[in-house]
Amino acid sequence: MKPPVQLADLTTLGLFSLYAGVLDELRARGVTRSANNPVADYAENLVAQALDLELAPKSTRGHDAVGRDGVRYEIKSRRITSHNGSRQLSAIRGLDEQHFDFLVGVLFREDFTVQRACVVPYEVVVNRSTYRKHTNAWVFHLRDEVWNYPGVLDLTDRLAQAQKLSPG
Repeated sequence: MKPPVQLADLTTLGLFSLYAGVLDELRARGVTRSANNPVADYAENLVAQALDLELAPKSTRGHDAVGRDGVRYEIKSRRITSHNGSRQLSAIRGLDEQHFDFLVGVLFREDFTVQRACVVPYEVVVNRSTYRKHTNAWVFHLRDEVWNYPGVLDLTDRLAQAQKLSPG
């Protein structure tokens, strides 16, 4: 059996090479759909599994998945680390055009396990987001109080279960 890789022994370029290999393997396993930061793709995969959704093609504007009933879901996530505790989700573009019916927000711990997750109705997202002119996008923070807003559904247990059942 090979000894485990000691990260401290690798050069910076060696670390990036290992990271690139990990991203390639995650994509080959179907866990992610791109070679970008895996947090967003991983969240999309888990949410689709947990809610039995079909992921939209990557080029689809304004939503990431669709339910059997035609309901559209925008999936946003954030990995909370010891260096960055921000809960600001990535930019939401075209919010005023209502490209989705629900936003699914997922917070991951530093080790990529699910910390909290919820389904947020479009109206709540619109009322609780802030427009940023310089990015031409809306900002939404997935703070603890979001789970108390009307119509919000807690998905934490379902996503944690999907994570445990995920192959590989």
